[in-house]
Amino acid sequence: MASSSSRRTLPPSWKFALIGAIASLPVVAVLNWLPDWIGEADIGGGIMILGAFIAGFIATMRSSDPSAAGLRAGFIGALVESAVFAVTAGVIATWSLSRVVFFIFAGALLLILAPAFGFVLGRLGGWTATIVTPQQPQGADTSSQ
Repeated sequence: MASSSSRRTLPPSWKFALIGAIASLPVVAVLNWLPDWIGEADIGGGIMILGAFIAGFIATMRSSDPSAAGLRAGFIGALVESAVFAVTAGVIATWSLSRVVFFIFAGALLLILAPAFGFVLGRLGGWTATIVTPQQPQGADTSSQ
């Protein structure tokens, strides 16, 4: 029988990143139903932008680092987008060597830049959480509310 101390859990930043990624999926689905001139979003981009914002917001509400949660949400978005591309376009086309090299370079660039966007949007989500939520003075009693 395994003890409860040996059970592994996700670190808070990864947990918030996954929550933000999952929470952004309905918004991305709604954006895809809208006409193209209003907005169109793909799954990876939606996770990278909206998921990182949501992750940063939740992380701040739970007294955690919004930058770390946003960075991880951006990384999850890049992985999802790479997987979607590999499944949809990667198996259909016949590729020359130059095209393969280009898409390997572009994929690596995506895996580098998406966490940077997630970092920034996580910070923005954290800033929004501090602005929107009311601040309680130090030592205030919240048990009577």
